Amino acid sequence: MLKKNSIVLYKTFPAVVKEIDGDKFILYYCQSRATASGKKAVYGEQKVREKDVIVLCADGGSSSAEKIQRLLSFCDDALKDGSEVQTQIAELHELLADDVSSREKPVAFAEMVELLRGGMNSDECWGVYSALKASFQFAEKIDGGGIFFVPRTNEEIELLKKKAFEKDNADEIRGEFIARVRARKLKLPDDAKFMGDVEALALGKTDKSRTMRDLKISETPEKAHKLLLECGMWEITRNPYPIRWGLSMKSASESLGLPPDEERFLVAGEAYAIDNEWSGDPDDAIAFDGEYLWVHIADPASFVRPESSIDKSARARGATLYIPEGASRMLSEDSLEEYALGLKNPSRALSFKMKLDDNGDIVSCDVMKTLVNVKRLTYGQADELRDSRELAPLFSIAQRNFRRRCERGAVNIQLPEVHITVDGETKRVSIGGVPHPESAAVVREAMVLAGEGAARFAFKNNIPFPFISQESPEIPKELPEGMAGQFRLRKCMRRRNVSVTPSVHSGLGVGMYSQVTSPLRRYGDLISHEQLRAFLDGKKLIDKDDMLMRMGAGDAAAMAAKKAERNSNRHWTLVYLLQNPEWTGEAVCVEIQGKTSIFCIPEIGMETLIAGTKCALNETIRVKAGKIDLPNLECVFMPL
Repeated sequence: MLKKNSIVLYKTFPAVVKEIDGDKFILYYCQSRATASGKKAVYGEQKVREKDVIVLCADGGSSSAEKIQRLLSFCDDALKDGSEVQTQIAELHELLADDVSSREKPVAFAEMVELLRGGMNSDECWGVYSALKASFQFAEKIDGGGIFFVPRTNEEIELLKKKAFEKDNADEIRGEFIARVRARKLKLPDDAKFMGDVEALALGKTDKSRTMRDLKISETPEKAHKLLLECGMWEITRNPYPIRWGLSMKSASESLGLPPDEERFLVAGEAYAIDNEWSGDPDDAIAFDGEYLWVHIADPASFVRPESSIDKSARARGATLYIPEGASRMLSEDSLEEYALGLKNPSRALSFKMKLDDNGDIVSCDVMKTLVNVKRLTYGQADELRDSRELAPLFSIAQRNFRRRCERGAVNIQLPEVHITVDGETKRVSIGGVPHPESAAVVREAMVLAGEGAARFAFKNNIPFPFISQESPEIPKELPEGMAGQFRLRKCMRRRNVSVTPSVHSGLGVGMYSQVTSPLRRYGDLISHEQLRAFLDGKKLIDKDDMLMRMGAGDAAAMAAKKAERNSNRHWTLVYLLQNPEWTGEAVCVEIQGKTSIFCIPEIGMETLIAGTKCALNETIRVKAGKIDLPNLECVFMPL
């Protein structure tokens, strides 16, 4: 219980209990306030409850203005450098520093005063408290309405002294830092903390940088990236693009639970999940039973509900991010075991059962919740089995569907592709060509049929659905042959459109289309599955307005992922050239623009402008990399 004349800590300033008024107390206090001419002492009275204050000294002797003045006067002396109190604090720390129990059990303020001053003096209590609180040697701890102090370690003291020095000498320290940046001779790692604003700009987290302004360098991510490289803050292997596009480098963290127990149709026979050797998330499998083409798709929507936290997280990502360093998955890594196809058998799937006529047109498409036995094959393995009883019909269906689409104006572009990988330890880059096995075309055609079948199913049943369309390209009557023709054809293509209204997809040569074959890695496909399952279960469908909103958000995020992937691939390709300065390769002329020509370099998947070369379309020259500007993703190639 507080007594009259007790000296207390009220907020952050000293006070004396002047009167007791029932369960409240009237304080006489002094507060220091900043003014234009300096600090000014402001005196006043305040009625408080006991819980609002902490006792410093139970018997203050009096509650007069003179008492407050004596408290402040001693405090001023105690806070002066080299004061008796500060010397005693340093000596006490030496005494307690090696006492483990004192660090584990804080020392009460009254005990600290006893050790420092030999006893509590009401005139000194505020000064001793202030000196302890301001000291490097002890950390204050308020616990249960009492004040305690804990001795800091020598390492903690040195760090605090360093921070205080830096604060007191901030202008001088910053001037020296800026001089080191200009000379590109940083003292690392100490200078790293001053470069944080440059790093934030390079990563797209801000559009301002004090350091860049001080150096009179344009505040752009590219300039910041260049400065970080020149100063040794970043290695050339630092890829800023996923973060710059606001993307996470880690897979989604929230796990999908076990798939629900529900009635599913057990599909007879075996389906085949055919993919690259490096694929780790198989989400489609195909089979033909003699009458129907089956396209089985992973079924995460059996667990993911519209507007659930997982759904919203997937929408924010838009798609799985595939960069040379690895995959940052739209759904959690641990979801693959239960939801990918062929990792467990039988696998749960959302299946598209399609009957085709002799021309390859879809006569009917049923959507079913299924159980299916899946066998995984690489493209190479599938090519070897192309004439087998199981796979031969699939190759035949694919060839027929390809002809059907071509007859209806489908555009098929074949330009060289590469696969880029980065060794996680050495950061060495490898680039290899992507083959075009026949079985890859089988999978592609089956996926197109599934997308077409799903769109027809949704339209027939009046289901609000994300339909994808593409306007017809304006293709010149005379296209060059070879790679130059493919390059020109690509330039003719229109952007795809996503809508709840079906329309022709001219690029694919189909009347209506939707993407439904990658719900583990594309949010648009996941929406489609959520909607199809709601229809099958007789549940409320997502309405058109909500569907448009979700499609727009997911598509915007997916576009950001695509741009990050494209920039990341170019970044690592330039790193590959920096790591292999003796590299040379063939370049194919694909377009002539006056005295400048555009060349495609198939070996590394790059296109470049080269001036002053006299080449015909599709003519090949040998080139080497000249000046490489990594921050701007540019490289000058020179003919040999």
